[in-house]
Amino acid sequence: MSDLKNDRPNTPLLDTVQRPADLKRFSDAELIKIAQEVRSETVSAVSVTGGHLGAGLGVVELTVALHAVFNTPKDKIIWDVGHQCYPHKILTERRDRIRTLRQKDGLSGFTKRSESPYDPFGAAHSSTSISAALGFAVARDLGGNVPEGLGDAIAVIGDGSMSAGMAYEALNNAGHLKKRMIVILNDNEMSIAPPVGAMSSYLSRLYAEEPFQDLKAAAKGAISFLPEPFREGAKRAKDMLKGMTVGGTLFEQLGFSYLGPIDGHDMNQLLPVLRTVKDRATGPILIHVITKKGKGYAPAEEARDKGHGVSKFNVVTGEQKKAPSNAPSYTKVFAEHLLKEAADDDKICAVTAAMPDGTGLNLFAERYPSRCFDVGIAEQHGVTFAAALAAGGMKPFCAMYSTFLQRGYDQVVHDVAIQRLPVRFAIDRAGLVGADGATHAGAFDVAYLTNLPGFVVMAAADEAELAHMVATAAAHDDGPIAFRFPRGEGNGVDMPERGTPLEIGKGRMIRHGKQVALLSFGTRLAEVEKAAEALTAKGITPTIADARFAKPLDRDLILELAATHEALITIEEGAVGGFGSHVAQLLAEEGVFDTGLKYRSMVLPDTFIDHANPADMYADAKLNASDIEAKVLNTLGVATIGEARA
Repeated sequence: MSDLKNDRPNTPLLDTVQRPADLKRFSDAELIKIAQEVRSETVSAVSVTGGHLGAGLGVVELTVALHAVFNTPKDKIIWDVGHQCYPHKILTERRDRIRTLRQKDGLSGFTKRSESPYDPFGAAHSSTSISAALGFAVARDLGGNVPEGLGDAIAVIGDGSMSAGMAYEALNNAGHLKKRMIVILNDNEMSIAPPVGAMSSYLSRLYAEEPFQDLKAAAKGAISFLPEPFREGAKRAKDMLKGMTVGGTLFEQLGFSYLGPIDGHDMNQLLPVLRTVKDRATGPILIHVITKKGKGYAPAEEARDKGHGVSKFNVVTGEQKKAPSNAPSYTKVFAEHLLKEAADDDKICAVTAAMPDGTGLNLFAERYPSRCFDVGIAEQHGVTFAAALAAGGMKPFCAMYSTFLQRGYDQVVHDVAIQRLPVRFAIDRAGLVGADGATHAGAFDVAYLTNLPGFVVMAAADEAELAHMVATAAAHDDGPIAFRFPRGEGNGVDMPERGTPLEIGKGRMIRHGKQVALLSFGTRLAEVEKAAEALTAKGITPTIADARFAKPLDRDLILELAATHEALITIEEGAVGGFGSHVAQLLAEEGVFDTGLKYRSMVLPDTFIDHANPADMYADAKLNASDIEAKVLNTLGVATIGEARA
């Protein structure tokens, strides 16, 4: 690491770089030094903010080389997923704000169009970059018009993201259209989890046998770069190379010229290859670059996940500053109770899509490896695979983040719901998730699942309820069932040794009151109870119920609450169209509104909420205790405390 001064690294060359165009005046030797300074600055910034560290450290040299050779923002660099874009942000007029990463009103942890013209395409889910690059290339050739202009389109995609079918759909289309575009395969042998499947093995073989081809031979490999007289000799050299390594065969069959593999940390390889491609490429080119996640920062290199997602940390030691945990995380509760069910039932198996640690299934994989399947970044495949496991007599738990399950929605409809197959969907990261922002918010799952016939949809109000919902799902063989739970810690409630199956479609009363009934769905229940305490001090004692089920609704409970209260308010951490909408539909069809019930529904606002800590995000969404209290007072027409009536 560089000398630290005022807790900031010493970066004399980088200090003279305001924008990528400034890199053009440096020699190659100076660019190597700038890369070292960018690495130091990245580590320093993330130590203050937390965030994705390893991915960015792995592409420092590549980032500097791309910005030095190409002309951004006219040339479009599209970072797949985007969690490796911190070095890119440092070089693109955002260094002065880099220590606001993932903070409220600060820089996004991903690429974001509204943040900078240097981010031509927003990302945070994987495997979209090649499709986007092809779109920019075609727009350029059709005369598209954007303020920064349209030049080259460069997709930078990791080997983990190449396990998703969308990447191949795009490669296939790009090879067919033959547009000039560049795909850089950033191969670090490490997606979030060790990358899965045949593609990863294929990529590993490329360089296990021939670690780095001689660069001259590799350059000869892209025959179209060479003047006519040299092409025949180059073709012979290329055929010989193919005998030594399976290198570009797959990509060439898809219509790409293939270059590589080259060392992504060696500027003396990167710069000439990128310059050659920029000067001479005509059609689609794939450059295969080998990098190391976490490169240049020992604590990240040595970490099992290579420093994928980190809290704030000490730069010298790498030690992360994690707040002490008062209660188990919801994810851990899910994992532990699934293990208990699986111990008693050998038909229970688990499916996840490249997130075994994030979904807690790493514990399941250790105990029952033959029954745990990480399908890679391939949610569509994962859902259909789980559907057929169910059709084959197994009891699959398909564990995915709410925001990632969106990617498999057609399969949820077509392969699971229509066939009434008992797939158990464990939906993690429900609700607002904090620093990852809108791209990772679990805002839509209740709405997109409750409209599917035959689906059971549950939400846990606390970690004990989650234990019961795992047991409920395990016992439910009559069609698909889903349960959602948030990121983070539970409420510290007493935990059952084992969950007990709930009666399908039955909620529970929490406390009896009068005048107003608060019907909560999910983990806002704790905020509802806080609001009720404040209201009680003002002479209003609300009834509180926990719906547990958004589908099927507890008709008896809802109609009883409506009949015995002046007002009914539902509270959920999901978008409009979910639980509250289904309650309103029931009340309308039953004629309840004809007799004057005051009904309100508290949902996430009709906007994408930017990253902040979860408490701030829920304040923006107006779903905290004070907002619930205000909604009750407003609904009852109580303008001031003095007017509250018992």
